[in-house]
Amino acid sequence: MAEDIIDNRARNRYELSVDGVIAHVDYARKPGVITFIHTIVPEQLAGRGIGSKLAQYVLEDARRNGEKIIPQCPFIAAYLKRHKEYQDLVLA
Repeated sequence: MAEDIIDNRARNRYELSVDGVIAHVDYARKPGVITFIHTIVPEQLAGRGIGSKLAQYVLEDARRNGEKIIPQCPFIAAYLKRHKEYQDLVLA
């Protein structure tokens, strides 16, 4: 499913389409830093791990791109608390 996640830079969000419904993580970028603002998983997709798949992907993408992150989004912040392996990405 991760291969279906796209970085829609025109809309400043990562998107995952499942069964014709789009879940997304909104962001703001500055050179070397990405701020995750909000994660939206429509009710039709709830309980399927979609939010976690998006969170893992966006964090891995930040790592691939050499970006630090600001986890303004409560969902991403909570994901980071459960997945300490991404703590090095957080902008101090």
